[in-house]
Amino acid sequence: MKHALQVATVLSALAFATICAAQTAGANPADVHVRVSAAVKTGLDGTTEFPTIQMALDHHPFPKAGSGGRVFLEIAPGTYPERVVVTQNHPGTVLVGMGKRPEDVVITGHLTAAAAGGTFVSQTVEVNGTDFAAVNLTIENTAGPGQPAVALAMRSDRAIVKHCRILGNQHTLFADWGRQYYVDSYISGNIHFIFGNATAVFERDQIHSTGAGVIASHSRTSAEQTTGFVFLHSRVTAGGNWAVGLGDPWRAFSRTFFVQTELPAAVSAEGWSDRGLAATQKTVDYGEFGNTGPGAALSGRPTWVRRLSTDEARQLSPHIFLRGADGWDPVAEAARLP
Repeated sequence: MKHALQVATVLSALAFATICAAQTAGANPADVHVRVSAAVKTGLDGTTEFPTIQMALDHHPFPKAGSGGRVFLEIAPGTYPERVVVTQNHPGTVLVGMGKRPEDVVITGHLTAAAAGGTFVSQTVEVNGTDFAAVNLTIENTAGPGQPAVALAMRSDRAIVKHCRILGNQHTLFADWGRQYYVDSYISGNIHFIFGNATAVFERDQIHSTGAGVIASHSRTSAEQTTGFVFLHSRVTAGGNWAVGLGDPWRAFSRTFFVQTELPAAVSAEGWSDRGLAATQKTVDYGEFGNTGPGAALSGRPTWVRRLSTDEARQLSPHIFLRGADGWDPVAEAARLP
């Protein structure tokens, strides 16, 4: 990964452990810390050591009600071949990979939409609890190309994914609902591999296309909704000589922006598609501002894709776009995580 993610991945084990101790153990005395490791041979209700991630989620102790405490699942290096579900009654869950790099802790699945009975039940990890975070780990669906196979389905408000890898092919990341912040991370796939109706900012991420297809397929259903995808200060890469599209509409009011992001030559001249539905040209909201690289030329873009002003681009910062009525600051929250 040749972007800002490299800086984060060079942390030594000692440095990372120091950060964990300073930022998790000291964050709130009411926080609950749970160890997950294949070396653990038990895993009973009320204990704090479990052999699998799902067992830890099902049986960990909870913070005292009203304390504001969170549950930190500190996951030892290794591969975890399991389906993980964070239910609605588990708010404030934080999955922390305890390795040197995101590659050291891998949550892996291999399930296509056909085998699962639908795209929306094929995911390796499903998150429904609010205030979720994942730090320094990999979530993948290893099912090959040709069918939808979701790695991460995110239905969490105020969710943060920091210094992670989200890997798949078609429909890798289902950013379904809520405000979501993906920072210093790596997301790969080919066909509509980031999709859904979340309000999401992808900042300093590497978005890697593994085949011909469109990156983002947002699904806003009305002009009144404030949802949308923002790719900010990021880098799009491609692994071959195929055409990459920036976005197209899953639903008629699809909303996606690329701002100050590096775009490779693989990005097609038109960049955006109406998916053969000409009527959506009047209802989608797509725009670009200050992008760089050989794929950033605006001359070939459709007339219905906006060239954003400086003021419009400023409104797409995570501090503003994700703030909401409760004044959430995802950048500050992410800085407090390990």
